[in-house]
Amino acid sequence: MVQAAYLHIPFCSQICHYCDFNKVFLQGQPVEEYLASMDTEMKNTVAAYPYSKLKTIFVGGGTPTVLNEHQLDFFLSSIHKHLGPIDDSIEFTFEANPGDLSIEKLKLMKDAGVNRLSFGVQTFNDQLLHAIGRTHRKADVFKSIDMAREAGFTNVSLDLIYALPKQTIADFQETLDIALTLGVEHFSAYSLIIEPKTVFYNRMRKGTLSLPSQENEATMYEILMDTMTSSNYKQYEISNFAKPGYESKHNLTYWNNEEYYGIGAGAHSYVNGKRIANAGPIKKYMTKIAETGLPYIDTNEVSINEMMEEELFLGLRKTAGVSKEHFHLKFKRELMDVFGEQITEQKSKGLLEETSDAVRLTHQGKFLGNEVFQAFIGLI
Repeated sequence: MVQAAYLHIPFCSQICHYCDFNKVFLQGQPVEEYLASMDTEMKNTVAAYPYSKLKTIFVGGGTPTVLNEHQLDFFLSSIHKHLGPIDDSIEFTFEANPGDLSIEKLKLMKDAGVNRLSFGVQTFNDQLLHAIGRTHRKADVFKSIDMAREAGFTNVSLDLIYALPKQTIADFQETLDIALTLGVEHFSAYSLIIEPKTVFYNRMRKGTLSLPSQENEATMYEILMDTMTSSNYKQYEISNFAKPGYESKHNLTYWNNEEYYGIGAGAHSYVNGKRIANAGPIKKYMTKIAETGLPYIDTNEVSINEMMEEELFLGLRKTAGVSKEHFHLKFKRELMDVFGEQITEQKSKGLLEETSDAVRLTHQGKFLGNEVFQAFIGLI
C-alpha cells in the first residue's frame, strides 16, 4: 500500500554547478500549465493506485519555493484536493532555498499543513557558496530560519555538502560549528559527487576542478559523525542525523522499501510492485498528461528477488540495518537463507555486523557503503 508522495517542482532561479536533478531556469517557463498538469497527474494516479492515508508528503526540486504566492496557493490546493486528508499526523515537507522565502509564503505553507522545511544550505563559507553556484549567503540562512520559526515551524532540516572544490577540513568543521548554533532538528550531509552534464563535470574533464583528496573526504565524514553525535544528533542513516523523534519519515519510506507516488516531471513511483518513471522534459511531461492523463515512459514489474535485493541495499543505509524479523514477515523467507553467503563475506571484510535481530554496517562499512550494497545486487 502506498505510504508517501513525492512531488517535483523543476524550476530554479539559479542552476548550481554540481546539480544533476531534473530542473530548468524559471524565467519564461510555463509554470501555471505545469502545475495544472501535476493536478491532473495527482487525480489520475490516485484513481489508478488508490491509497488509504498517506504518512508523508515531500515537495522537492528544483526549488519549490520559487513559486509565487498565487502559484503556491494553487499547488497546495491541488495537494489537499487529491492527496488529503492532511492533518498533524502527516509529515509534510517542502524543500527551500535560503533567500527565496518570504513570511507570506511561509504562512501560506503553514496554513496548508506544511510542517517541515528542508533548507539547501550546503556550506556556511560565502566564498565556497559563490564557487559552487549558490545565490544565497550565510546571512540568508540565519534570516530564513528566523522567519521559519516566526511562522511557527518547529521541524527544520539543513542539507550540507562536504568535499567541495578547495574545501579544507577546517572549512568543513567551521560549517558544522555554525550549523549547530542554529538548533535545527535535522541534518543531511553528503559528500560531493561529480555527475555528468554539470558544470563541475565539465571542469573535471578539463582538469580545472580542484577537489579534496579521498583521505580528506573520509576525514570530513569522520568529523561529521563525531560532531553530530557529540551534539546529540543521532545518526539514523549513512548521511542523516536527527534529534530524537525528528528522523525524516519520508526518506525512511525509501530506505524501508515501502511504496510511494512520484508526481511531476522526471519523478519515479513505486506502486503495486511496479517502479514507474515519468517523462523528464517539461514539455514532454505536459504533452503526455494531455494525451493520456499520465506521464509514464517506463514501467517495471519488480520481481520478488529484486524486492529482496532492494530490501538489503536500501535498508543497510539505516544505522539500524535490516531487520531479520521484518524480512521474514515481508518475504516469508529467512534473511540468512537468502543472503547468508554475501553477509558472511562482508562480515569477513569488517564491513557488516550481525546481531540476533539485524544485519547492519559497521563503522568502517559506513565509509564503503556502496561497495557493500553492490554485493547484494543481481546475485539471486
